[in-house]
Amino acid sequence: MAVLDLLSFDNAVFKAYVFWSGVLVLKMLMMSLLTAMQRFKTKTFANPEDCMSKKDKVTYDNPYVERVRRAHLNDLENILPFFAAGFFYILTNPSAFIAINLFRAVAAARILHTIVYAVVVIPQPARALSFFVAFLATGYMALQVVLYAL
Repeated sequence: MAVLDLLSFDNAVFKAYVFWSGVLVLKMLMMSLLTAMQRFKTKTFANPEDCMSKKDKVTYDNPYVERVRRAHLNDLENILPFFAAGFFYILTNPSAFIAINLFRAVAAARILHTIVYAVVVIPQPARALSFFVAFLATGYMALQVVLYAL
């Protein structure tokens, strides 16, 4: 199959990758809003000009804000590699069933990771399980790309 055929919306794998990547982009954008919501809720800001009153303070150690920021950083560390691994994985012409379910698993796991880490804090192993589902799926795709390119 030609590269242009693989990177076409007629290819179910490419279409699923684009859809789930779009979902994850929206999810990461929402993390910025969640951080801002926590800052306003706790009245802790990172810059003096952001303070809404003299009572508000500049601080970098509010535990609620920092929890959301850590979840956002974890997204950046894991979703960006998925974008690359998933895209290159498409070029290996994988099984549609496996590829589409890997993309779904990564997206669902990353959304769940944020929920159990930054929205409704649930004790371990909830966060670890959601982390490793996405991590292992992305790792599998990257390994398949490397093996295909040998």
